[in-house]
Amino acid sequence: MTDLLIFVIALLLDLVLAEPPNRFHPVAWLGKFISFQLKFAPGHGRVRQFMYGLGMVVVTAVLIIVPVAILSIYLYKFNTVIYVLFSAYILKNTFSLRGLWKAVNDVKNSLSLNNVTNARSDVRALVHRDPASLSELQLMSAAIESCAENLCDSFVAPLFYYAIFGLPGAVAYRIVNTFDAMIGYHGDREYTGKFAARLDDIVNYIPARLSALLIVVAAAISRNDVKNAWNTMVGAHSKTESPNAGWTMGAMAGALGVQLEKAGYYILGTDEKELSIAAISQSQNIMLMSAVIWSSLVVAREVISIAAG
Repeated sequence: MTDLLIFVIALLLDLVLAEPPNRFHPVAWLGKFISFQLKFAPGHGRVRQFMYGLGMVVVTAVLIIVPVAILSIYLYKFNTVIYVLFSAYILKNTFSLRGLWKAVNDVKNSLSLNNVTNARSDVRALVHRDPASLSELQLMSAAIESCAENLCDSFVAPLFYYAIFGLPGAVAYRIVNTFDAMIGYHGDREYTGKFAARLDDIVNYIPARLSALLIVVAAAISRNDVKNAWNTMVGAHSKTESPNAGWTMGAMAGALGVQLEKAGYYILGTDEKELSIAAISQSQNIMLMSAVIWSSLVVAREVISIAAG
């Protein structure tokens, strides 16, 4: 019963409260700790960089997960109410549905006001690509792509690991995903971030495909093109460099009947319909419906567990 209560409170906190300022945000603290460790990363040598990056992930995970687990055990024995509230707050900080919605909404609102400059600034919260030269259509594509891909990273995956491994599982996922977001890309730190990037691919393997299926189901419920969502998901998922991102983005592109493109990297879907502000809104609706379905499944799993135990 406590696990279910923790999830419900965490979800309510996420939906009702805005993200806390960085000085009070555990994930922001994690980011600062990663940045601190990067100051001592080797400047050359692929093996040295890889081993240092591996060590960063392992050490950070141990330093965070072990204290959280010990404190959780202590609070559970000390006071159930405090334990539930503490766990709900930590869990809430491993996912962010409202934050994702707002980030996409900021881009959409700027574009609706024909303020491409602001939209380019807003899209930085969603993608790593340089937004300076992105056109209006490319900004729309980036917003829709993020709506799909981040459904997994920001919501489905952390709760997937919470349902299986409890709070330590959700925290561990957020650590890995944050490392990947900060250093898991090509560039000077490519080999320092190589372990984090590959580990992120592994931990997202199942959640990404679950998220894509959720998008297909949500497309059916919201009367979007469910057949095209399925066909594009299956046919185009391998076009992205990431082994996971193409599943969710392909499903979303097919559901909306639009073409999503990262110039020089991939093109997903067909341009049956033009990219538009309305398409971004539709992607948000599909994302929200997917989140509702996933939350319902998590709750059902906890209820069944309670009934069986």
